[in-house]
Amino acid sequence: MQVPETPDRPASSHPSFYYTPPLMTTSMHLTAKEERILAGEAGHGRQKAMELLVALGDIYGAKRLIPIASAQVSGASFKTIGDAGIRFLEDFSEHATVSVRASLNPLGMDEKRWRAMGVGADFRLKQARIVRAYRSLGVEPLYTCTPYLSGNRPRRGQHLAWAESSATVFANSYLGAMTNREGGPSALAAAIIGKTAEYGLHIPENRAPRVRIDIESIPEGLVPLAGYVVGKLAGKRIPYLPSLDLTPDQHKSFGAAMAATGAVSMYEFSCPEDRKKIDTSGIEEKISVPTTELASQAERLRGDDSWDLVAVGCPHCSRHEIRRMAKFLKGRKPANDADVWFCTSRSVYNSCPREVAVLSRFGKVLCDTCMVVAPIERLYKRTASDSGKAMVYLPTLGKQRASFRTTQQLLEAISS
Repeated sequence: MQVPETPDRPASSHPSFYYTPPLMTTSMHLTAKEERILAGEAGHGRQKAMELLVALGDIYGAKRLIPIASAQVSGASFKTIGDAGIRFLEDFSEHATVSVRASLNPLGMDEKRWRAMGVGADFRLKQARIVRAYRSLGVEPLYTCTPYLSGNRPRRGQHLAWAESSATVFANSYLGAMTNREGGPSALAAAIIGKTAEYGLHIPENRAPRVRIDIESIPEGLVPLAGYVVGKLAGKRIPYLPSLDLTPDQHKSFGAAMAATGAVSMYEFSCPEDRKKIDTSGIEEKISVPTTELASQAERLRGDDSWDLVAVGCPHCSRHEIRRMAKFLKGRKPANDADVWFCTSRSVYNSCPREVAVLSRFGKVLCDTCMVVAPIERLYKRTASDSGKAMVYLPTLGKQRASFRTTQQLLEAISS
Protein backbone atom coordinates (compact mmCIF):
# COMPACT_ATOMS: atom_id res chain seq x y z
CA MET A 1 0.00 0.00 0.00
CA GLN A 2 1.39 3.37 -1.01
CA VAL A 3 0.63 6.57 0.86
CA PRO A 4 -1.54 8.80 -1.36
CA GLU A 5 -0.07 11.72 -3.25
CA THR A 6 -0.97 15.11 -1.77
CA PRO A 7 -1.82 18.18 -3.88
CA ASP A 8 1.34 20.04 -2.84
CA ARG A 9 3.60 17.04 -3.30
CA PRO A 10 4.36 16.10 -6.93
CA ALA A 11 4.33 12.51 -8.08
CA SER A 12 7.68 10.76 -8.02
CA SER A 13 9.16 7.32 -8.41
CA HIS A 14 9.10 6.94 -4.62
CA PRO A 15 5.95 8.82 -3.51
CA SER A 16 5.57 7.15 -0.14
CA PHE A 17 8.99 8.29 1.02
CA TYR A 18 8.27 11.94 0.26
CA TYR A 19 5.04 12.04 2.24
CA THR A 20 5.08 13.70 5.66
CA PRO A 21 1.59 13.88 7.21
CA PRO A 22 0.75 17.14 8.94
CA LEU A 23 -0.23 17.48 12.57
CA MET A 24 -3.93 16.79 12.69
CA THR A 25 -6.99 15.87 14.60
CA THR A 26 -8.34 12.39 14.00
CA SER A 27 -11.67 10.64 13.92
CA MET A 28 -10.06 7.55 15.48
CA HIS A 29 -10.25 6.90 19.19
CA LEU A 30 -6.76 7.24 20.64
CA THR A 31 -5.73 6.25 24.13
CA ALA A 32 -4.18 8.88 26.40
CA LYS A 33 -0.74 7.41 25.70
CA GLU A 34 -1.33 7.51 21.94
CA GLU A 35 -2.46 11.14 22.21
CA ARG A 36 0.77 12.02 24.01
CA ILE A 37 2.84 10.33 21.32
CA LEU A 38 0.92 12.22 18.63
CA ALA A 39 1.58 15.46 20.50
CA GLY A 40 5.33 14.78 20.42
CA GLU A 41 5.83 14.00 24.10
CA ALA A 42 7.62 10.73 23.22
CA GLY A 43 10.00 12.31 20.77
CA HIS A 44 10.11 13.40 17.13
CA GLY A 45 10.49 9.93 15.60
CA ARG A 46 7.57 8.35 17.44
CA GLN A 47 5.47 11.42 16.73
CA LYS A 48 6.07 11.11 12.97
CA ALA A 49 5.32 7.39 13.11
CA MET A 50 2.07 8.05 14.94
CA GLU A 51 1.12 10.80 12.49
CA LEU A 52 1.54 8.37 9.61
CA LEU A 53 -0.57 5.67 11.30
CA VAL A 54 -3.29 8.18 12.17
CA ALA A 55 -3.34 9.54 8.61
CA LEU A 56 -3.77 6.06 7.17
CA GLY A 57 -6.35 5.14 9.77
CA ASP A 58 -8.43 8.18 8.87
CA ILE A 59 -8.13 7.49 5.15
CA TYR A 60 -9.44 3.94 5.60
CA GLY A 61 -12.00 4.69 8.29
CA ALA A 62 -10.29 2.86 11.16
CA LYS A 63 -11.80 3.36 14.60
CA ARG A 64 -8.66 2.67 16.62
CA LEU A 65 -5.12 1.36 16.65
CA ILE A 66 -4.50 -2.26 17.61
CA PRO A 67 -1.33 -3.97 18.94
CA ILE A 68 0.73 -6.04 16.51
CA ALA A 69 2.85 -9.12 17.17
CA SER A 70 5.46 -8.23 14.54
CA ALA A 71 6.26 -6.12 11.51
CA GLN A 72 7.96 -6.96 8.26
CA VAL A 73 9.41 -3.94 6.49
CA SER A 74 9.96 -3.51 2.77
CA GLY A 75 11.96 -0.73 1.15
CA ALA A 76 15.34 -2.34 1.81
CA SER A 77 16.96 -2.21 -1.63
CA PHE A 78 18.53 1.00 -2.88
CA LYS A 79 17.13 0.09 -6.29
CA THR A 80 13.55 0.39 -5.03
CA ILE A 81 13.75 3.36 -2.63
CA GLY A 82 16.51 5.54 -4.06
CA ASP A 83 18.15 8.54 -2.41
CA ALA A 84 14.83 9.83 -1.06
CA GLY A 85 14.33 6.57 0.79
CA ILE A 86 17.78 6.79 2.34
CA ARG A 87 17.04 10.28 3.64
CA PHE A 88 13.71 9.12 5.07
CA LEU A 89 15.33 6.18 6.89
CA GLU A 90 18.31 8.12 8.20
CA ASP A 91 15.99 10.77 9.61
CA PHE A 92 13.87 8.17 11.38
CA SER A 93 16.92 6.28 12.64
CA GLU A 94 18.13 9.38 14.52
CA HIS A 95 14.91 9.67 16.51
CA ALA A 96 13.29 6.25 17.01
CA THR A 97 13.64 2.50 17.40
CA VAL A 98 11.14 -0.29 16.89
CA SER A 99 9.09 -1.52 19.84
CA VAL A 100 8.06 -4.94 18.47
CA ARG A 101 9.87 -7.58 16.50
CA ALA A 102 10.48 -6.30 12.99
CA SER A 103 12.36 -8.00 10.17
CA LEU A 104 13.55 -6.63 6.85
CA ASN A 105 12.90 -7.49 3.21
CA PRO A 106 15.70 -8.43 0.75
CA LEU A 107 18.44 -5.93 -0.04
CA GLY A 108 19.64 -5.09 -3.51
CA MET A 109 22.72 -7.28 -3.07
CA ASP A 110 24.26 -10.11 -1.10
CA GLU A 111 26.15 -8.36 1.71
CA LYS A 112 29.09 -10.76 1.38
CA ARG A 113 29.09 -11.46 -2.38
CA TRP A 114 28.08 -8.17 -3.94
CA ARG A 115 31.16 -8.08 -6.15
CA ALA A 116 30.34 -11.53 -7.56
CA MET A 117 26.89 -10.19 -8.47
CA GLY A 118 28.41 -7.35 -10.49
CA VAL A 119 27.09 -4.68 -8.12
CA GLY A 120 28.87 -1.34 -8.47
CA ALA A 121 30.70 0.39 -5.62
CA ASP A 122 28.31 3.36 -5.55
CA PHE A 123 25.28 1.06 -5.22
CA ARG A 124 27.04 -0.87 -2.49
CA LEU A 125 27.83 2.27 -0.48
CA LYS A 126 24.25 3.50 -0.67
CA GLN A 127 22.95 0.06 0.22
CA ALA A 128 25.25 0.09 3.25
CA ARG A 129 23.66 3.36 4.41
CA ILE A 130 20.23 1.72 4.27
CA VAL A 131 21.51 -1.24 6.28
CA ARG A 132 23.00 1.05 8.94
CA ALA A 133 19.78 3.03 9.26
CA TYR A 134 17.65 -0.07 9.73
CA ARG A 135 20.10 -1.51 12.24
CA SER A 136 19.96 1.74 14.20
CA LEU A 137 16.18 1.47 14.16
CA GLY A 138 16.44 -2.04 15.63
CA VAL A 139 15.00 -3.87 12.62
CA GLU A 140 16.15 -7.50 12.51
CA PRO A 141 18.50 -8.07 9.53
CA LEU A 142 16.84 -11.19 8.12
CA TYR A 143 16.85 -9.66 4.61
CA THR A 144 14.26 -12.10 3.30
CA CYS A 145 10.79 -12.12 1.78
CA THR A 146 10.09 -15.33 3.75
CA PRO A 147 10.52 -14.23 7.38
CA TYR A 148 8.25 -17.09 8.46
CA LEU A 149 11.07 -19.48 7.40
CA SER A 150 13.69 -17.56 9.38
CA GLY A 151 12.15 -17.25 12.83
CA ASN A 152 9.58 -14.47 12.38
CA ARG A 153 6.65 -16.86 12.09
CA PRO A 154 3.31 -15.56 13.43
CA ARG A 155 0.59 -17.60 15.06
CA ARG A 156 -3.00 -17.90 13.91
CA GLY A 157 -5.09 -14.86 14.82
CA GLN A 158 -2.16 -12.54 15.53
CA HIS A 159 -2.27 -9.03 14.07
CA LEU A 160 0.76 -8.01 12.02
CA ALA A 161 2.03 -5.11 9.95
CA TRP A 162 3.78 -6.87 7.08
CA ALA A 163 4.76 -5.15 3.83
CA GLU A 164 6.17 -7.84 1.52
CA SER A 165 3.31 -8.89 -0.77
CA SER A 166 4.15 -12.61 -0.87
CA ALA A 167 4.67 -12.76 2.90
CA THR A 168 1.35 -11.05 3.66
CA VAL A 169 -0.50 -13.57 1.50
CA PHE A 170 1.24 -16.50 3.18
CA ALA A 171 0.60 -15.07 6.66
CA ASN A 172 -3.09 -14.42 5.98
CA SER A 173 -3.90 -17.49 3.92
CA TYR A 174 -1.71 -20.32 5.21
CA LEU A 175 -0.75 -19.23 8.73
CA GLY A 176 -4.07 -17.59 9.60
CA ALA A 177 -2.55 -14.34 10.89
CA MET A 178 -4.10 -10.96 10.08
CA THR A 179 -2.32 -8.22 8.14
CA ASN A 180 -2.89 -5.73 5.38
CA ARG A 181 -0.31 -5.30 2.67
CA GLU A 182 1.54 -2.39 4.22
CA GLY A 183 3.84 0.04 2.49
CA GLY A 184 7.43 0.24 3.68
CA PRO A 185 6.93 3.48 5.66
CA SER A 186 3.66 2.36 7.26
CA ALA A 187 5.14 -1.01 8.30
CA LEU A 188 8.10 0.82 9.84
CA ALA A 189 5.78 3.27 11.62
CA ALA A 190 3.78 0.34 12.99
CA ALA A 191 6.98 -1.32 14.19
CA ILE A 192 8.02 1.86 16.01
CA ILE A 193 4.64 2.33 17.72
CA GLY A 194 3.87 -1.38 18.09
CA LYS A 195 0.41 -0.86 16.64
CA THR A 196 -1.42 -0.48 13.35
CA ALA A 197 -4.76 0.95 12.29
CA GLU A 198 -7.66 -1.51 12.50
CA TYR A 199 -9.08 -1.73 8.99
CA GLY A 200 -9.08 -4.05 6.01
CA LEU A 201 -7.95 -7.60 6.74
CA HIS A 202 -7.66 -6.91 10.46
CA ILE A 203 -11.47 -7.06 10.59
CA PRO A 204 -12.86 -10.63 10.37
CA GLU A 205 -15.85 -9.80 8.15
CA ASN A 206 -13.51 -8.26 5.57
CA ARG A 207 -11.74 -11.60 5.18
CA ALA A 208 -14.70 -13.42 3.65
CA PRO A 209 -14.22 -14.64 0.05
CA ARG A 210 -16.17 -12.95 -2.74
CA VAL A 211 -15.34 -15.16 -5.71
CA ARG A 212 -15.04 -18.94 -6.02
CA ILE A 213 -12.39 -20.19 -8.42
CA ASP A 214 -12.32 -23.88 -9.28
CA ILE A 215 -9.06 -25.05 -10.83
CA GLU A 216 -9.49 -28.35 -12.67
CA SER A 217 -5.97 -29.55 -11.84
CA ILE A 218 -2.50 -28.07 -11.56
CA PRO A 219 0.23 -29.82 -13.60
CA GLU A 220 3.60 -30.41 -11.99
CA GLY A 221 5.60 -27.19 -11.84
CA LEU A 222 2.76 -24.86 -12.80
CA VAL A 223 1.63 -23.88 -9.28
CA PRO A 224 3.14 -20.38 -9.74
CA LEU A 225 1.11 -19.92 -12.91
CA ALA A 226 -2.04 -21.05 -11.12
CA GLY A 227 -1.46 -18.18 -8.69
CA TYR A 228 -0.70 -15.87 -11.62
CA VAL A 229 -4.06 -16.70 -13.22
CA VAL A 230 -6.04 -16.55 -9.96
CA GLY A 231 -4.67 -13.09 -9.15
CA LYS A 232 -5.85 -11.76 -12.50
CA LEU A 233 -9.30 -13.30 -12.07
CA ALA A 234 -9.75 -12.26 -8.45
CA GLY A 235 -8.60 -8.66 -8.80
CA LYS A 236 -9.58 -6.98 -5.52
CA ARG A 237 -11.76 -9.85 -4.33
CA ILE A 238 -10.66 -12.54 -1.89
CA PRO A 239 -10.93 -15.85 -3.75
CA TYR A 240 -12.10 -19.18 -2.37
CA LEU A 241 -10.29 -22.15 -3.90
CA PRO A 242 -11.89 -25.52 -3.12
CA SER A 243 -9.52 -28.49 -3.05
CA LEU A 244 -6.34 -26.43 -3.31
CA ASP A 245 -4.17 -29.19 -1.87
CA LEU A 246 -0.66 -27.73 -1.86
CA THR A 247 2.51 -28.12 0.17
CA PRO A 248 3.70 -25.13 2.23
CA ASP A 249 6.32 -24.33 -0.44
CA GLN A 250 3.67 -24.45 -3.13
CA HIS A 251 1.44 -22.11 -1.12
CA LYS A 252 4.44 -19.78 -0.93
CA SER A 253 4.88 -19.63 -4.71
CA PHE A 254 1.14 -19.64 -5.44
CA GLY A 255 0.42 -16.69 -3.14
CA ALA A 256 3.41 -14.70 -4.37
CA ALA A 257 2.20 -14.87 -7.96
CA MET A 258 -1.40 -14.14 -6.97
CA ALA A 259 -0.35 -11.02 -5.08
CA ALA A 260 1.71 -9.83 -8.05
CA THR A 261 -1.13 -10.03 -10.60
CA GLY A 262 -4.00 -9.22 -8.22
CA ALA A 263 -4.75 -6.56 -5.63
CA VAL A 264 -5.68 -8.84 -2.75
CA SER A 265 -3.57 -10.20 0.11
CA MET A 266 -5.26 -13.47 0.97
CA TYR A 267 -7.18 -16.43 -0.35
CA GLU A 268 -9.27 -19.11 1.33
CA PHE A 269 -8.77 -22.74 0.45
CA SER A 270 -9.84 -26.16 1.55
CA CYS A 271 -8.42 -29.61 0.97
CA PRO A 272 -9.83 -33.10 1.70
CA GLU A 273 -8.31 -33.38 5.19
CA ASP A 274 -9.09 -29.77 6.14
CA ARG A 275 -12.14 -29.36 8.37
CA LYS A 276 -12.09 -25.59 8.86
CA LYS A 277 -15.35 -23.80 8.14
CA ILE A 278 -15.26 -21.11 5.48
CA ASP A 279 -18.03 -18.55 5.15
CA THR A 280 -18.96 -18.67 1.48
CA SER A 281 -22.24 -16.76 1.83
CA GLY A 282 -20.73 -13.67 0.20
CA ILE A 283 -19.61 -15.41 -2.99
CA GLU A 284 -20.61 -13.20 -5.93
CA GLU A 285 -19.20 -15.20 -8.82
CA LYS A 286 -17.99 -18.69 -9.65
CA ILE A 287 -15.20 -19.21 -12.16
CA SER A 288 -13.82 -22.45 -13.56
CA VAL A 289 -10.19 -22.63 -14.69
CA PRO A 290 -9.45 -25.61 -16.97
CA THR A 291 -6.03 -27.20 -16.88
CA THR A 292 -5.53 -26.09 -20.47
CA GLU A 293 -5.59 -22.45 -19.33
CA LEU A 294 -2.50 -23.02 -17.18
CA ALA A 295 -0.73 -24.67 -20.08
CA SER A 296 -1.72 -21.76 -22.33
CA GLN A 297 -0.40 -19.29 -19.75
CA ALA A 298 2.89 -21.17 -19.61
CA GLU A 299 3.16 -20.89 -23.38
CA ARG A 300 2.39 -17.15 -23.32
CA LEU A 301 5.15 -16.59 -20.76
CA ARG A 302 7.61 -18.98 -22.36
CA GLY A 303 9.73 -16.34 -24.09
CA ASP A 304 12.79 -17.64 -25.92
CA ASP A 305 15.48 -20.19 -25.12
CA SER A 306 18.40 -17.76 -25.02
CA TRP A 307 19.06 -16.55 -21.46
CA ASP A 308 21.70 -14.42 -19.80
CA LEU A 309 20.52 -15.39 -16.33
CA VAL A 310 18.62 -18.29 -14.76
CA ALA A 311 17.12 -17.19 -11.44
CA VAL A 312 15.43 -19.41 -8.86
CA GLY A 313 14.14 -18.27 -5.47
CA CYS A 314 11.34 -15.71 -5.72
CA PRO A 315 10.12 -15.98 -3.00
CA HIS A 316 13.33 -17.15 -1.32
CA CYS A 317 14.03 -20.89 -1.47
CA SER A 318 13.18 -22.96 1.58
CA ARG A 319 15.43 -25.66 3.06
CA HIS A 320 13.29 -28.31 1.39
CA GLU A 321 13.62 -26.63 -2.01
CA ILE A 322 17.40 -26.27 -1.64
CA ARG A 323 17.70 -29.93 -0.70
CA ARG A 324 15.43 -31.11 -3.51
CA MET A 325 17.39 -29.18 -6.15
CA ALA A 326 20.72 -30.41 -4.75
CA LYS A 327 19.46 -33.99 -4.84
CA PHE A 328 18.66 -33.67 -8.54
CA LEU A 329 21.91 -31.91 -9.45
CA LYS A 330 24.22 -34.15 -7.45
CA GLY A 331 26.30 -36.21 -9.88
CA ARG A 332 25.41 -34.00 -12.84
CA LYS A 333 27.64 -31.45 -14.62
CA PRO A 334 27.08 -27.77 -15.43
CA ALA A 335 25.77 -27.37 -18.96
CA ASN A 336 24.64 -23.81 -19.66
CA ASP A 337 26.21 -20.55 -20.76
CA ALA A 338 23.87 -18.42 -18.65
CA ASP A 339 24.69 -17.27 -15.14
CA VAL A 340 22.63 -19.00 -12.47
CA TRP A 341 21.30 -17.55 -9.21
CA PHE A 342 19.74 -19.55 -6.39
CA CYS A 343 18.29 -16.96 -3.99
CA THR A 344 17.56 -17.75 -0.35
CA SER A 345 17.76 -16.34 3.15
CA ARG A 346 21.02 -16.52 5.06
CA SER A 347 19.41 -18.66 7.76
CA VAL A 348 18.41 -21.28 5.17
CA TYR A 349 21.84 -21.00 3.53
CA ASN A 350 23.56 -21.70 6.84
CA SER A 351 21.27 -24.64 7.64
CA CYS A 352 22.20 -26.86 4.69
CA PRO A 353 25.90 -26.38 3.79
CA ARG A 354 26.25 -29.67 1.90
CA GLU A 355 23.36 -28.89 -0.40
CA VAL A 356 24.60 -25.33 -0.90
CA ALA A 357 27.97 -26.76 -1.95
CA VAL A 358 26.25 -28.84 -4.64
CA LEU A 359 24.28 -25.88 -5.99
CA SER A 360 27.41 -23.72 -5.96
CA ARG A 361 28.89 -25.91 -8.69
CA PHE A 362 26.12 -24.74 -11.02
CA GLY A 363 25.76 -21.08 -10.05
CA LYS A 364 25.76 -18.53 -7.25
CA VAL A 365 23.81 -19.29 -4.08
CA LEU A 366 22.93 -15.76 -2.99
CA CYS A 367 21.57 -14.51 0.32
CA ASP A 368 19.98 -11.21 1.36
CA THR A 369 18.68 -10.42 -2.14
CA CYS A 370 16.78 -11.67 -5.20
CA MET A 371 16.48 -11.10 -8.93
CA VAL A 372 13.57 -8.67 -8.47
CA VAL A 373 15.23 -6.06 -6.23
CA ALA A 374 18.87 -6.48 -7.37
CA PRO A 375 20.19 -4.23 -10.18
CA ILE A 376 20.29 -7.09 -12.68
CA GLU A 377 19.73 -4.77 -15.64
CA ARG A 378 23.41 -3.75 -15.36
CA LEU A 379 24.54 -7.15 -16.64
CA TYR A 380 21.56 -9.05 -18.02
CA LYS A 381 18.81 -8.58 -20.58
CA ARG A 382 17.14 -12.03 -20.72
CA THR A 383 16.23 -13.92 -17.57
CA ALA A 384 14.51 -17.28 -17.10
CA SER A 385 12.75 -18.07 -13.82
CA ASP A 386 10.28 -20.49 -12.27
CA SER A 387 8.53 -17.67 -10.40
CA GLY A 388 5.12 -16.29 -11.32
CA LYS A 389 5.89 -13.17 -9.30
CA ALA A 390 9.13 -12.67 -11.21
CA MET A 391 7.23 -12.83 -14.50
CA VAL A 392 5.44 -9.65 -13.41
CA TYR A 393 8.41 -7.69 -12.09
CA LEU A 394 11.34 -8.79 -14.27
CA PRO A 395 10.07 -7.02 -17.42
CA THR A 396 9.26 -3.81 -15.52
CA LEU A 397 11.53 -3.33 -12.53
CA GLY A 398 14.32 -5.47 -14.00
CA LYS A 399 14.00 -4.43 -17.67
CA GLN A 400 14.30 -8.09 -18.68
CA ARG A 401 12.91 -10.27 -21.43
CA ALA A 402 11.49 -12.81 -19.01
CA SER A 403 10.95 -16.50 -19.77
CA PHE A 404 8.97 -18.84 -17.52
CA ARG A 405 10.13 -22.42 -17.04
CA THR A 406 9.30 -24.91 -14.32
CA THR A 407 11.96 -25.55 -11.69
CA GLN A 408 12.61 -28.97 -13.21
CA GLN A 409 13.05 -27.49 -16.68
CA LEU A 410 15.55 -24.98 -15.36
CA LEU A 411 17.54 -27.62 -13.50
CA GLU A 412 17.68 -29.74 -16.64
CA ALA A 413 18.77 -26.74 -18.69
CA ILE A 414 21.71 -25.88 -16.44
CA SER A 415 22.99 -29.45 -16.05
CA SER A 416 23.71 -32.63 -17.95
